[in-house]
Amino acid sequence: MTDHPVLELSDVMRAYPGRTAVDGASFALPSGGITCLLGPSGSGKSTLLRLIAGLEPVDAGEIRIRGQTVAAPAMTAAPEHRGVGLVFQDNALFPHLNVSANVGFGLAAMAANTRRARVAALLDRFHIAHLADAWPHMLSGGEQQRVAIARALARAPSLLLLDEPFSGLDGHLRDAVRDALLADLRAAGTSVLIVTHDPEEAMMIADNLILMAAGRIVQTGRPEDCYHQPVSIAAARLLGDVAVIDAVVTNGIADTALGAIQADGIPDGAATLAVRPGAIVASSTGVTATVSATRFAGHHYIVEAFAADQYFTIQLPGKPPANGEQMTLAIRHDAHALIVRDGD
Repeated sequence: MTDHPVLELSDVMRAYPGRTAVDGASFALPSGGITCLLGPSGSGKSTLLRLIAGLEPVDAGEIRIRGQTVAAPAMTAAPEHRGVGLVFQDNALFPHLNVSANVGFGLAAMAANTRRARVAALLDRFHIAHLADAWPHMLSGGEQQRVAIARALARAPSLLLLDEPFSGLDGHLRDAVRDALLADLRAAGTSVLIVTHDPEEAMMIADNLILMAAGRIVQTGRPEDCYHQPVSIAAARLLGDVAVIDAVVTNGIADTALGAIQADGIPDGAATLAVRPGAIVASSTGVTATVSATRFAGHHYIVEAFAADQYFTIQLPGKPPANGEQMTLAIRHDAHALIVRDGD
């Protein structure tokens, strides 16, 4: 990645009658990396992608690609003039064109020899040269996806936009196709923005995350930072379960029903503490809890337990107590936590 952003959004807004889909979105996308735009359904992710691609106008704000303004209330550059490739969830291959013709569709202005060479290079890069004469209906889901991405990259765009690209694939196929495709894109130095609603996938594949909820960007940064240092409880919940615990802060220590944790820089008084399930552990000392539900999750068990007038979710490596049995819970003193002063 380079220090110069390939994409910049400043206070971008898009509204429809009765609702605002994108509300003041601002962020910069590093060049040459893979960024995931993560949020629940209806958060405005796909609308934001359409604004960047030029499929819809912005109502306010500005979008810049490679430093050039491509969208503002008074102007909108056409999609073909933005230097952006876009792949939708359904891949949308042309059924009447074979693989080679699909990949070369946007290269009609090139000389024939140059176009053939460009298509051949893309087919080789994405390991689909053997499918050059195949028709879309003959391809697997993973093969269709490779063709769609090769077509999107044919005109060497500055930025590739992928809208839920792996959600239509199953299990191991999804993982294999995703990992191979992203390895190819990284090797080529392609700047990629991927929309997803899967936090685990986003953290696995992204160099950077953009977290979105209710039309707003709530946090940006590296996956590790967003996970361990969320800026709000809402941001924390976008990346997985959190336990929200009442606390009282005194001299840099937050006391909770499950024990104490460092609270450096937090003023004294009542506060709310949010931690990941892994921060709450079974312990010989702590608070007595009653197990209400257990689920097997492969490498661990997910346990719901009731203590101190609330339910907690924890992860246990071994077999948990049965429903109705008791256990002792404590918070790890070194746990990452978000601490919010009540009233802030």
